[in-house]
Amino acid sequence: MRAADSSPKGSVMKAAEVWTAERIRRQKGRGRLACLTATDAAFARLLDEAGIPLILVGDSLAMTVLGHATTLQATMDVMAHHTAAVARGVRRALVVADMPFLSFHGGRERTLDNAGRFLRESGAGAVKLEGGAFRARTVAHLVRNGVPVLGHIGLLPQQVHTLGGYRVQGRTAAAAAQLREDARRLEEAGVFGLVL
Repeated sequence: MRAADSSPKGSVMKAAEVWTAERIRRQKGRGRLACLTATDAAFARLLDEAGIPLILVGDSLAMTVLGHATTLQATMDVMAHHTAAVARGVRRALVVADMPFLSFHGGRERTLDNAGRFLRESGAGAVKLEGGAFRARTVAHLVRNGVPVLGHIGLLPQQVHTLGGYRVQGRTAAAAAQLREDARRLEEAGVFGLVL
């Protein structure tokens, strides 16, 4: 995300105009915010100009753009490429990179390195990762190390094989209670928002 205006005048945007994870967190309880997905600079520019505050570069691009049957084929390289394109297309919106399958498994340091790549190399302002309470320690580690995190609970496409397909979650009282607990634990870990 660029803070400087690329117009010929070269004026600098006011900080209040740029969306950050902290600005989104401060909006809690004040109204609704839109979040849409983009996979390229042109579409990201349109969303940004329309005033969308949060643009997600979702691993769903493996299905919607690349033609795969699941999101699992989205790799770090693919996601970094598309995130960088989206980041080049925005001036105000917060760009959130979806951490792909297995990029936040295998240890917190590997997870931090992968998340850092999105912020450092691709221009994202935050990352999103799937999972509830069992991901709270990972989220807390990222946040402690300066990586804003958007949580994701409920239907988790990266777990399509263990879920037996794409199915609505939270239909029973116990499953709904688990979703509430997942949300609470992720909030305590430091997420600035949740995808549900």
